[in-house]
Formats: sequence, C-alpha cells, structure tokens
Amino acid sequence: MKDSENHIKVKLLKCDINPTFQRNEIAKVMLNKPQHLSADKVLAFVNESGVHVSKATVYNTLNLFVEKGLIREVSIDPTKIFYDSNTSHHHHFYNEDTGELSDFEIDEMSLNPKSSLPENTVQSGIDVVVRVKNSM
Repeated sequence: MKDSENHIKVKLLKCDINPTFQRNEIAKVMLNKPQHLSADKVLAFVNESGVHVSKATVYNTLNLFVEKGLIREVSIDPTKIFYDSNTSHHHHFYNEDTGELSDFEIDEMSLNPKSSLPENTVQSGIDVVVRVKNSM
C-alpha cells in the first residue's frame, strides 16, 4: 500500500469511518489539498481516476465524512453545496460570477448571537459566507 493511501486509511479510521475501497477513493480526492468541491466534482474526479462509483455513493460518503468531522459542508443555497477539506475555523467568500468559493479568516468579529439563541439551544458554530461579484 502506498504511503499516501495508508495516510488516508489512518485518517478514516481516526474518524471511526470504515475505510472501504470507495471511501478511500473519495477521501483521496477530497483530502489531497485544501479545496472546496461539489459532489458532482468529486464524482467526476473519482471516475476520471478509473474508479467508477455511483452518485449516491459519493453523496452518502460525503455526508458521512461531514458527520464524522473529516470535512465541512458549506451551503451557499439549497442548490449549491460545497465540501471543504479544511476543517479549521474559517469563513468564505463566494463569487457569484464564477461560482468559486475561497477561504478567509477573521481575527475578531462582533457577531455574538448567544444572547438571542432560541430557548433550550446552544451555539454550535458560526459560518460566514460573504457573497462577491466581479467588478466591471
């Protein structure tokens, strides 16, 4: 087994994910660098490598990876969902013209909704997506 394949298998096992062949292949695509990919892009990249997986398998695996904290889901709107291999605390710019999602960090933010949370809830995170357009 190649060193990179072993590294992927170890990451999956650390997240309590059974490293099946298909999950390994999807993880290789998602975790090879910091990136934001749609499920369709992940499917295309996996299939380009000569491995054929179904769209349902890709969606189910990505959702499992999100559930286990291996990747993050970034929802721009109900029709645009990206999967982010960077799980550290950060935010995003979404370019409406190009469809590109990019990372940015905020050192300090004055957004503090804790005082107005619905009853019997706790804050689990804050995700900021700043929408931008290309200037003319």
